[in-house]
Amino acid sequence: MLNEPQQALLKLGQALTARGYRFITGTPLTHERVNGRTDNALAQDLPGVFGWSRPFVPGLVGADLLELMRAAGVLIEEGEQLRSAVRYSSLGDQLFVHSRYPTSQADAVFFGPDTYRFVRAIDAFLGSPSTATISRAVDIGCGAGPGAQSIALARPAAEVLAVDINPQALAYTRINAALAGADNLRAQHSDLLRGVQGEFDLIVANPPYMLDSESRAYRDGGGELGAGLSQAIVEAAVTRLASGGSLLLYTGVAMTAGGDPFLAYIQRTLGHYSLAWRYEEVDPDVFGEELSKPGYEDVERIAAVVLTVTRTAS
Repeated sequence: MLNEPQQALLKLGQALTARGYRFITGTPLTHERVNGRTDNALAQDLPGVFGWSRPFVPGLVGADLLELMRAAGVLIEEGEQLRSAVRYSSLGDQLFVHSRYPTSQADAVFFGPDTYRFVRAIDAFLGSPSTATISRAVDIGCGAGPGAQSIALARPAAEVLAVDINPQALAYTRINAALAGADNLRAQHSDLLRGVQGEFDLIVANPPYMLDSESRAYRDGGGELGAGLSQAIVEAAVTRLASGGSLLLYTGVAMTAGGDPFLAYIQRTLGHYSLAWRYEEVDPDVFGEELSKPGYEDVERIAAVVLTVTRTAS
């Protein structure tokens, strides 16, 4: 059940959809560079307001959208200018509400290039003729809910859970599910799968994998070179797969001169289980700007990888 501010965000998303609004969200560095151009100091259109997170003058968006923003508590006043506290991003035909740029808040909910790659991997998996019947699925660390939502819309008869430790992420997931009409999706607070019962035919996750000096939940992967949460998800998920069930993990790996440390971890760890797995490097170089930050001195690149683990059907 959505409360009144969440209902207002839902109606705001519906109003933007009716206006033909679309926005593809890039990396934070892209936002910084594009917003830094002289002509982009103020928003000139709806993507400037709800995508690029630029300040705007009151007359730009119309009284109806302003009222919905006020009702949702996302209208920020900066003197004579205004700003939105949320963004709406396009993914296929769907809109997703999430945190504004810059995502500096401790409870920020991220949406960006990794989101598109993650959902593309899920769609490819669901489109495979060898995919087992999916009656129950879960997205661990759901963020704004795009992974869970893609499963829910593709498998409307399935029970789909979206779990996260961030209450703001769960709120946005519920709004986005309502916006898409994904009635079989349920958001639930959980750290990994703690408090969630039963086995799953599909477990997906797109965890944070960066080293973050501010320990923001959406960025900080913990452990060595940011791999801690990805490893914890593997260990939690493989024991919760139903017969024939699969884990699809999209993550980033800090590659060193010594090779791929996450692949080495998978080879050591999954050898103890009766599981089939496939590991693919889907993008060799993402978020290269991170390499200038402390902790990455011995890292040569950050690669995006997809791990698929399947428990053989009995």
